[in-house]
Amino acid sequence: MVSCKPMKKDFISALQKQLQTPQKIVVIPHKNPDGDALGSTLAWMLFLQKNKHDAVVISPNDYPDFLKWMPAQDQILIFSQNESSVENKIQEADLIFTLDFNSLSRIDQLGSLVADSKAIKVMIDHHQEPDSYAQLMYSDTEMSSTCEMIYKLIHTLDASSITPEIASCLYTGIMTDTGSFRFPSTTAATHKAIAHLIECGADGTAIHQNIYDSSSFNRLKLLGIALSNLNQIPGLPIVYIQLTQKELNSCDYKKGDTEGFVNYGLSLDGVVFSCIMIENENEGKIKMSFRSKGDFSVNDFARTYFEGGGHHNAAGGMSTTSMEETVQRFKKAVEEVKNQFH
Repeated sequence: MVSCKPMKKDFISALQKQLQTPQKIVVIPHKNPDGDALGSTLAWMLFLQKNKHDAVVISPNDYPDFLKWMPAQDQILIFSQNESSVENKIQEADLIFTLDFNSLSRIDQLGSLVADSKAIKVMIDHHQEPDSYAQLMYSDTEMSSTCEMIYKLIHTLDASSITPEIASCLYTGIMTDTGSFRFPSTTAATHKAIAHLIECGADGTAIHQNIYDSSSFNRLKLLGIALSNLNQIPGLPIVYIQLTQKELNSCDYKKGDTEGFVNYGLSLDGVVFSCIMIENENEGKIKMSFRSKGDFSVNDFARTYFEGGGHHNAAGGMSTTSMEETVQRFKKAVEEVKNQFH
């Protein structure tokens, strides 16, 4: 059995008090949920159901096909497809857990429903600078993933309750948010958690294949276009990629197809900062992902210049100007921080 660094006793005792008797519970990931968001919410839902609670995951919108093998994902209610039933669930909820995000702006219209709900709100998240909407909060920016946090929580509450399904969900989120265990946030405790999850029935090989070895022909074509659009900022260890709506359409783009593209820039020798800019005409914005190595904080960069944030080495942002103007804004922003790269 793996030993865990103690969690805050006041959070555990307050949570145990809330869960003493069966409750109606809603668990929510952020918009455009990734492996960590879905893995943590599904694992927590399954744990709650195992303990006789009426629990459901509500996602703000749909999620990529490569995550649709996950245990119990067919139970997820998608807000954009089931607005009336979602509203009822939130109105009836005794507890609302928000996982893998720390601002209600990350769940769009669902945020106002959560804010207006009389339910007790519980935030579990590992991103920086959390908002203060939750009555109970478990926030730890040093953790590799929200799934590792949920693992730690379940381990503290009842380690024997980790089923193969729960283990598979948690393994998925830890694996994806650590870049297959290679990011600096991966610790000895992370590997111990993974070892225990394998003992509990997670099949690491199968999970990796489901996530990373299931590309469509069109996704590989889109990757080729993205790599052909790779540019380096002269004299700096910084690269960026642009993808227009027209280029996405030419490859029959589906949600999740660009997952991981930004990391290719960091594979270049000497590059420490990579950015991808992806046009979304329907939303009238350019979605941006930032990745870095070492000391440069893309969280600070995203917050300062592109209305975003995240982690020290992985963050997101957005722009509501054209692609050309966004590239110019990016270049200007890089110019202002270039002294950090020498």
